[in-house]
Amino acid sequence: MSTTQDFPPLNTNLIIDGWFVGAKKIPSPHFDQREHCSSRNVSLLVVHNISLPPKEFGGPYITDLFLGRLDPNVHPVFEEIYQLRVSAHCLIRRNGEIIQYVSFNDRAWHAGVSNYLGQSKCNDFSIGIELEGADDIPYTDEQYQQLSVLTLAIKVQYPEIADNIVGHCDIAPERKTDPGKAFDWVRFKKLIA
Repeated sequence: MSTTQDFPPLNTNLIIDGWFVGAKKIPSPHFDQREHCSSRNVSLLVVHNISLPPKEFGGPYITDLFLGRLDPNVHPVFEEIYQLRVSAHCLIRRNGEIIQYVSFNDRAWHAGVSNYLGQSKCNDFSIGIELEGADDIPYTDEQYQQLSVLTLAIKVQYPEIADNIVGHCDIAPERKTDPGKAFDWVRFKKLIA
């Protein structure tokens, strides 16, 4: 059974005070104010993937990581990452559920060392959306649908993004590979055209 959310038409405001209407709101402590630009200058959308443990879906561990409460004793991989202070603005689960951790007006800690068209520190001017997934596992129809709805709403609220939509691999190519070869950019671009 799908839990994909239904949202009002895109001609209504789907983002209020930086929060996406209808998303499950779980505020992360891992954010701060944007240093070099205001929310009016947000000009990049970054698509990521994440799964914890790797290639396992549906557990509470992504949220635990973004809230700083990941238990290192649950899985060997968690011993290496539990102290990280990371977040994303939103996560789209395999069933299409959207969880928002950080207001789009604030800086989530999703990109790390990064560069887009000569601008470093992409967290300062970007929005980060995580898809529950892995580089080589196809994403679900519900994820593409919800990512497109979310992206279109973000583009209405933050028009400077325009077509500046990239994968994490594009802004940190020596460190990151996500959203990976399984992400269908052509399909996604058609959905937001």
